[in-house]
Formats: sequence, structure tokens, C-alpha cells
Amino acid sequence: MKQRSVIRSIAGMRCPKCREGKMFPAHTLYTRHFMKMNDRCSCCGQSFEPEPAYYFGAMFISYALNAGYFIALWVALLIVMDNIPDALIIGGTIALVISLLPITFRLSRVLWIYIFVRYRGPIESSAAAIHQH
Repeated sequence: MKQRSVIRSIAGMRCPKCREGKMFPAHTLYTRHFMKMNDRCSCCGQSFEPEPAYYFGAMFISYALNAGYFIALWVALLIVMDNIPDALIIGGTIALVISLLPITFRLSRVLWIYIFVRYRGPIESSAAAIHQH
């Protein structure tokens, strides 16, 4: 089995411990269930909610991502237009943030858990999961 890079694992929203199991159920990204998260990794058993209110810090990552969206939109508009109306910046930012909300929500949680859970590889993680059960 080929080891996934950390970037591919984050982009694929995979378990930080084994980089195999999915953190979110399939086909729920742009549905009303986009916030639903798997309880544990299906491969290694890593809990995706290690403690109550664990993802409180993820809102700071979400804030940074949204700031990045605003800056990217502003730079893109500066390239295209000489004089940008305030309403266009505000409306564009609101539309961008709302349209990217499910991705931002999930990505901020994935990045947050990757800060605290160390990668152990699929083999070591699977062996640890067997000993847990």
C-alpha cells in the first residue's frame, strides 16, 4: 500500500493517524448533512472527536480561510477592474463565503485535528486498533 502525502490526505479529508479512513461520510458535502462527521476512522479506530468541544479551535482556521478568500477575491477584482464598488466586494465576499461554507467547515476541522494527532502509518495504526478492541 502506497503512503499518502500529508497534503493529499488533508485534501482527501482522511484520518490523520493512518491517512486511510475518511473523516466525513461519502456524498454529503453539498447536502444538509455536510457537518456530519464519522465518529471513528474505519481503518485504525482513531476517534474524530477526542474530547467535547474539541473543534472549538477550528473556528480560527475557518476565520483564516475566509480571510484568504476575501483577499483572493479583492486581488482578482483589482486585476480586472480599476475602481471596485464596495457593494461588489461585500456581495462577492458573502457569495464566496456561503458557497464555500461546506468545504471551509470540513477543511478547518481536518487541519485542526492534523495539528494534534500524529501520523503512525497504516500498519502501526491498524495494529493499535486491534489492541483497542
